[in-house]
Amino acid sequence: MPNPWTGKGNPYTRQEVRDRLQATLAQNKAIIAAGAGTGISAKFIEKGGADLIIIYNSGRFRMSGHGSTAGLMAYGDANAVAMEIGEFEVLPVVEEIPVICGVHGSDPRRRIWHHLLKVKDMGFSGINNFPTHSIVDGHFRNVLEETGMGFEKEVEMVRLASKMEFFSIVYVAKPEEAIQMAEAGADAIIAHVGTTVGGSVGVIGATCTMEDAVERTKKIMKAGKKVNSDIFFLAHGGPINTPEDVRVILDETDVHGFVGASSLERMGVEESLTALTHKFKSLTISPNNNSSTTS
Repeated sequence: MPNPWTGKGNPYTRQEVRDRLQATLAQNKAIIAAGAGTGISAKFIEKGGADLIIIYNSGRFRMSGHGSTAGLMAYGDANAVAMEIGEFEVLPVVEEIPVICGVHGSDPRRRIWHHLLKVKDMGFSGINNFPTHSIVDGHFRNVLEETGMGFEKEVEMVRLASKMEFFSIVYVAKPEEAIQMAEAGADAIIAHVGTTVGGSVGVIGATCTMEDAVERTKKIMKAGKKVNSDIFFLAHGGPINTPEDVRVILDETDVHGFVGASSLERMGVEESLTALTHKFKSLTISPNNNSSTTS
């Protein structure tokens, strides 16, 4: 349904976003959600036919040539960056694809219910829990949990979003987190299996095998479905990078689609710009033009 004030799509209601995703599945097509850190990325991701655009604060770092993990660090205000990208870059240029806002739910400086009202008022059609502490582990994860800045805060954010009838698509890294998010009312669960491999700033050794990714995705999906079989399940990260990789995960699991950030936005820019520049640099000039015109 177009926005009556603009003639464009955003914002959509929770049910409208769900209906759009269900319509994609009804055509036997995989759901594809894509991260966009710039307006031009969003514009051409939409032209490519993606089902959702998700704005992460990491998109700003990614499109500045840095690793996406910078979005988890104290290099800026994650919530403010996502809102800024949405307001000034992405929402003004998309035509009708739903745009989802990454929200750092554990930010102790914000009343998250108040921030969610701002997100909705901005014209976003849903929320995503990014930066997410689900992909933090070890001693530091324990410290975050014990000091009130853990994953439970993200779960509470989704519970609030559900009460506000806000569409939510969330990252989890473990089956127990999938259960928590499903019970909180998440509409879509993304099985996050690690930082994406490849490219100029992707990981190499700090990832899992495709076999591990398949098994972890299956366990996450099984746990979430026990709570709510109507959840959309998507794969993300680690060795799942190219369309061929996604084909494997679709064949080996029952997920409904894929979420790509580095896989779509960063890889697309890296590959196309390199190839295009090579083509320009392959141009030659006439021997008569190869001397300086100045004396």
